[in-house]
Amino acid sequence: MAENPLHLPIRELTDAYARGDLNPIDVTEEVLDRIDRFDPEVRAYVTVTADLARFQAADAAERYRRGERAPLLGVPVSIKDAFHLADTETGLGSLTQRGRVARSDSGAVARLRAAGSVMPGKTSVPEFCQSATSDNLLGPETGNPWDPTRTPGGSSGGAAASVGAGLATIGLGSDGGGSIRIPAAFSGLVGYKPTTGLCADERGFRAMTDFVTAGPLAWTVDDARIMTEILAETSFARASAPNRRIAFCPRPDGRPVDPAVVRTVEAAASILSDLGHEVVETDIPIHGWNEIFGPLVLDDELRERAHLLERPELLTPYERASLRAAEQLTSADVALAREALGDFRRCVDSFLHDFDAILTPTVATVAFPHEQRPKTIDGEKADWLWGAFPFTSPFNVAATPAISLPAGTSEGLPIGVQLVTARGRDAELLNLAESLESALGFDYAPVRERWASRPIPEPVS
Repeated sequence: MAENPLHLPIRELTDAYARGDLNPIDVTEEVLDRIDRFDPEVRAYVTVTADLARFQAADAAERYRRGERAPLLGVPVSIKDAFHLADTETGLGSLTQRGRVARSDSGAVARLRAAGSVMPGKTSVPEFCQSATSDNLLGPETGNPWDPTRTPGGSSGGAAASVGAGLATIGLGSDGGGSIRIPAAFSGLVGYKPTTGLCADERGFRAMTDFVTAGPLAWTVDDARIMTEILAETSFARASAPNRRIAFCPRPDGRPVDPAVVRTVEAAASILSDLGHEVVETDIPIHGWNEIFGPLVLDDELRERAHLLERPELLTPYERASLRAAEQLTSADVALAREALGDFRRCVDSFLHDFDAILTPTVATVAFPHEQRPKTIDGEKADWLWGAFPFTSPFNVAATPAISLPAGTSEGLPIGVQLVTARGRDAELLNLAESLESALGFDYAPVRERWASRPIPEPVS
């Protein structure tokens, strides 16, 4: 086949397997070969599970020979190192976790395994998934597939890099404050955060428990749909998106945004209008989200990881600062945040009674060089912690589904736009996103050409 099979949409790849045009064993060997050649530069993986992948590929090939089908049968799926993969270390980006081998799959991984996935390895994360970049003390930061000298975002940065560099077909990520959508925007991919609570990870790693959900990083909305249906153990009816009333906000909460990002989200708003939707530029009610998010996340950190301060030299400065800030919280602080959480969600729910969807930038800038968070954006001073990425966490607080789509580029780097709908309206959001994706027609050629390689061999007999 002329196209790299790792860039094929999942349905096309599994159909090619079923016809015998491609073989899961060959595709898996191509993945492992590409990891050998390209991962030293992009650093997406922390653990490569070659033996497991080969076993799963051989099983998939035999199942296709018998005429069986499954949604991800033979599809290479990278696993974020925040999920437990049986008989494999769960490193969580931390020196403190070395040697901690999972006895069994956590819930999300178990569902993907049952759907036939081939799992070539586990992808990098910042320490305990607490940062919107992918740096930790284990080694150099993961590179952005469009430019490895820049961040891919976090905390699912390794998952994004594995897909963007063609080292997996799709990546399993998690999103507690934007950890799927931020890497998707910086890395030119589709990143989907389902409604909170829809995609459980039983027996999994605990952090940001009020806000986090498993979800996909993918080339297409349909690929994201397939993985989300597996994770949620449900289906989302495909339908053409009817005309909707969409709230458009290019600078949510009055935050500074790079002009190129503003132009891109304005162009997406115009496209949605041309598709027949009523697009209304307006403010959105997200003020105060951080006064809820911060205390509840820190409360989780203190409960789960306060004991690690006994060995502070093993922690990143970021994690040490988080735990020490958590120690200053009072029970009253946490109670106030929890009370405000309900109020915030009711406010966003009310807004989404008047509007069917929200359109914003996903992040405020393009991907920046490693360890160089922007100090200013569009001439305004930017907050170090949230300045580049203040538009994703509000919708974790709101518990709504949200998706990032690649919508344009600036200086050779991708720009993402974010769509949001009300809680439980995941099918509606995916259908709306698919229609916008088609109209945008984003060009993946630059990143795919960067990581091009030899064609795959002919299928084995």
